[in-house]
Amino acid sequence: MFLVSTAQLKSHLSDPTWVVFDCRHDLADHAKGARLYQEGHIPGAQFAPVETALAGPKSGTNGRHPLPAPQVFADFLAAHGVSATSTVVAYDDSGGLYAARLWWMARWIGLKSVALLDGGITRWTAECRPITTTVRAVQPAELKALANPGMVRETKAVLGYLSDPACGIIDARAAERFRGDVDTIDPVAGHIPGALNRFYRENLHADLTFRPAAELKSEFTALLGHRSPVNVVHQCGSGITACANLFAMEYAGLPGSRLYAGSWSEWIADPSRPVARGTAG
Repeated sequence: MFLVSTAQLKSHLSDPTWVVFDCRHDLADHAKGARLYQEGHIPGAQFAPVETALAGPKSGTNGRHPLPAPQVFADFLAAHGVSATSTVVAYDDSGGLYAARLWWMARWIGLKSVALLDGGITRWTAECRPITTTVRAVQPAELKALANPGMVRETKAVLGYLSDPACGIIDARAAERFRGDVDTIDPVAGHIPGALNRFYRENLHADLTFRPAAELKSEFTALLGHRSPVNVVHQCGSGITACANLFAMEYAGLPGSRLYAGSWSEWIADPSRPVARGTAG
């Protein structure tokens, strides 16, 4: 299961085995997601703050959104009622941009039944489905993290990709940031040499629902050329948006790609690492 429809989620709002997380966020206003949640959310949904629950402590060299310790994240989920047998559904208002981070992290620590709400709260409200300001009390659960280190690639490994034609790097940022025309978030503009650019919004319809898996498979396959998905690493500015492309590949039937969690913000923390600009990788 990758996507659930609004109708499917509505039918499970009273199902205690389903745990829903609201992942709305704004990189320029870190308090916005919590405000939106308080103003109204899907009934029963718990709030997942991106900067704290979906990211770990910053060292100055590990990027803007480093991964937390696996058990720390598992404890967060457990405190909101998630056990190993739960079905977890994540949503946001950005086409899965932030929800995909929770999806990836939940799978990283060993959960199997994790999905995104197709179209997020945007589609939910457009269909006039129920919204509440009530925060539902939950019974805490127990959850042991069984992290899969093979799902992550560190900077040293990504450096090795630069000289290996069998490997590929997909950058999920908008084209102007990839080219290095402008970067209003990170202090250095450009991209990792050899990286391929696919803006995460290309995976979506205008209404923020996902395009058909077959279409995505065709486009990612063309982008990768001879490269196998298992030799692909995803990155963006800080490891958030990259999860949206990683989700899209898995949903499209191209499994096994990895996340460069530190992404561009970690890469540029060391000025000795190479930087490319322009459209060519």
